[in-house]
Parts: sequence; C-alpha cells; structure tokens
Amino acid sequence: MPGTGEQLVRLGRRHVGERYILGARAPKDNPRWTGPWDCAEFASWLVFQTAQLLYGCDDNAGDPAAADAYTGYWQRDALSLGRQISIAEAASTPGAAVLRIPRAGAIGHVVISDGAGGTVEAHSTKRGVIASTLSDRRWDMGILVPGISYTKGEAVRLVTAGIVYRLADPRMSGATVKAIQRGLRQAGFNPGPVDGVFGPQTQAAVLGFQATRGLIPDGEVGPRTAKALGVRLA
Repeated sequence: MPGTGEQLVRLGRRHVGERYILGARAPKDNPRWTGPWDCAEFASWLVFQTAQLLYGCDDNAGDPAAADAYTGYWQRDALSLGRQISIAEAASTPGAAVLRIPRAGAIGHVVISDGAGGTVEAHSTKRGVIASTLSDRRWDMGILVPGISYTKGEAVRLVTAGIVYRLADPRMSGATVKAIQRGLRQAGFNPGPVDGVFGPQTQAAVLGFQATRGLIPDGEVGPRTAKALGVRLA
C-alpha cells in the first residue's frame, strides 16, 4: 500500500520543536533523525519515510543517506514528476507540499499542508520546526508527490497575502520600498541607494537581515520581515 498524505502530516507533527539550520543535511533513510533540518530537507525526509522514494533532491536515484534536498529541486520535480495543483487545493489536501520558488540569489520555502489550512514545516532558526498556517503568505504552487495517496477534504478559506516586496521583473518600487531600505540601513545592512527600487542589493540586505533575526532567509519582505524592520506594508 502506498503511503498517505495523512501519514506524512502525522510524522511531521512529531518533530515540531526541533532545530532548523539552513543547509543542514538529513539522511532520508534514517527514521530516527531528529534534526537539525532546513525546509527542503524536512519535506524530502518526510516523503522518503512515508513513500520510500526520493523527491526534491539533487539525485532522486542516488543514495538516500547523502541526497541533498533543495527548494529548486522541488520546483524541478514539480514540473516533471507528480502533479502541480493550486494553493487552494493544496490547503484542503493533507500531505500536499506547498512551494515558494527560490529566486536568483535567494532561497525558497516548502511546507506540508495539514489539509485544514495549516502547515507543518521547518521554518527558521528562530522558530525551528513548527505547525503554522498557509494564510497571509506568498506561495507559487501546490504539489502532489507520486507514490503518496492523497485525500482531498473540504474547501478551506485562506487569507490572501498582501503585497510582498521582492526582486521582480519589472522592479518593484515606491515609498514602501524606500521605507524598507531605510529600515535596513538603520539595522546595519546596506541596501544600496535609498531610491525606492527593490534591486539585487536590497535583496541581499534583506537576506542578511533575515539571517540575523532568525527569519526565513528568502529575500522577500512580507508581514514578518516588515514587522521586524518596523515597516508598514502598503
């Protein structure tokens, strides 16, 4: 019998409270592993423990003890293995993965949906492995992994994230970006000219700030990073 999405969620919840270290490597074939984790290692370890297959790793046919998981590999696999689904469908599907795609110079983030609008995830150095929510956060896609049996539940109402400031094409700009840049300067991080344009140097400063505050180091300014900077998003 294939593993189920519900099993994946239950297993993930057993690890709430464990440590997060960006770049940590988890042996996917070790059922007794208790961290440290990063988000992709946690999600890929859960998949292997549930379905005995590698997903989201550098070599999905390689040694599970040494396989390196990364959000970029999760994106790669979502395009050719398994099935992409909407965030709304993932929110009501226990065990579905939800991905924020990594951008140039920054990392992404991947979580496991609990099927009721919540998550289990390796979040950040400050919070470790947590149960959280999909609401008020920016996501790119939901993913159903092959080899796992999923059951879709009732529709879930999510609160849509407001504007999340990040490196984009065309560049995001305006008074809020200036406020972000001023906040970064005051915190000791150089965003480049305070010109109201969110460019690569501003992203790099955001990454540095997030790393020192124990936030998800994705280079994006959403509600949590804005609050830490003392900036009101608009």
